[in-house]
Amino acid sequence: MIDFPIVDSHIHVYDPRALPYGWVRNLPERLQAPHAVADFRAAIDAVDVARAVAIEFLVDPGHHVAEATSAERLIAADPLVSAFVAHAPVEKGAGVAEDLDALVALPSVRGIRRILEDGKFEMALEPAFVEGVRTVGRYGLPFEIGVRHSGLSFGLELARRCPEVTFVLNHLATPDIPHGLREPWRTEIGEFARLPNTLAKISGVMAVFGSGAWRKDAVVPHLVHAIEAFGFDRVMFGSDWPMLTTTLTFREWLDIVETAASGADVREKRSLFCETARRHYRLKI
Repeated sequence: MIDFPIVDSHIHVYDPRALPYGWVRNLPERLQAPHAVADFRAAIDAVDVARAVAIEFLVDPGHHVAEATSAERLIAADPLVSAFVAHAPVEKGAGVAEDLDALVALPSVRGIRRILEDGKFEMALEPAFVEGVRTVGRYGLPFEIGVRHSGLSFGLELARRCPEVTFVLNHLATPDIPHGLREPWRTEIGEFARLPNTLAKISGVMAVFGSGAWRKDAVVPHLVHAIEAFGFDRVMFGSDWPMLTTTLTFREWLDIVETAASGADVREKRSLFCETARRHYRLKI
């Protein structure tokens, strides 16, 4: 049982009425509605969450600075969410500096994320993309990478080519747990973890399950493997709220992660559930 305040390193707050999120029309109806910090407070069901980090939500192209500015206002209004990871079009190469100039002017921006969409994994190794990621590093920002297990090799090679940039792997590259496909994910997670410039989020892996279709004993070994590979000082708990709500509750996900960390001591649990994220995102708790 966790008896200290935790940090949720990965949530989404968004309002499709205020900014264009065209892709949400493909989501379940309840995820198409606005999701605010107050809704997250209700979802955590009295769990002691000290801080949360909001992550960009694939706003339509050209609106990423507006999304970050909107997040800045949310953070000013409610201290529960105290940092934001923004989108930036790193495929612009060195030209992404113009976007980064606008983003780093916002105090809450603590990282840049670019998702590698299915079928477009190769773009991660295009020269312009690599240069864009290196530019993010020159601005002193970490780079968060969203990629599914089938594209992890491209994310791995990108991290190798940019050793001066800190990489945060979102959702453990969403392993294919429902089909029991452990390789090459298991090996590539180990290779990613051996790079000194990488961290990972224990988050988002439940997105591959339908409602009620998951089994804890199928999920936990994947989390244990990731924790053993990275170590407790380089993994962060995240819920991926509200995306997880199509599959399970916040408390159910927290229980799964607690089970994966059941053999850890108090210091290690504090690292996983609080300290790594607090340190990485420079949060004040």
